[in-house]
Amino acid sequence: MSIAAVTPELTAGTWNIDPAHSEVTFVIRHLMTKVRGVFTDFSGTVQITEELSESTAAAEIKVASIDTRHADRDAHVRASEVLDVEKYPVMKFATKGVRAEGGEYFLDGELTIKDVTRPITLSVEFNGVAEDPWGGTRAGFSAETTINRKDWGIEFNVPLKGEKALLSDKVDIQLEVQAVRA
Repeated sequence: MSIAAVTPELTAGTWNIDPAHSEVTFVIRHLMTKVRGVFTDFSGTVQITEELSESTAAAEIKVASIDTRHADRDAHVRASEVLDVEKYPVMKFATKGVRAEGGEYFLDGELTIKDVTRPITLSVEFNGVAEDPWGGTRAGFSAETTINRKDWGIEFNVPLKGEKALLSDKVDIQLEVQAVRA
């Protein structure tokens, strides 16, 4: 499918992710509630091609930039017991393909955390293109997926009474991406 068939305003070329207007967030169950967090230091590009399936995206996230609004928790997550940011300072994502199915779009790729690379699929929503007040052209995308943290060797947990544990294995990831045409 050609990009023009999806949206004529999203033209082929390189689009750089604007971290000041984008978000990398996650949600994980902790005890009986959900904890939300963000990664504040990341970069990436989206390469749009005439043929949608050949378009690519790549991103790097500085793991130490995690922020769950609780300094002690953030320090523990950065430590060797969980994400080990000293040894594994960067998470990476790279696409392997883009596909459309029944009006929905999916980005198939590989996520690398702690030097473990596994396939993931992001459900993607295209939010449009607009000229910004500074003469640039911006495109917006929302994306989400769910991963099992144990698939990347993130094993830390504390057993609770019964069959319960401190943390869920499931982590929901949400992205809000604003990209600027290079």
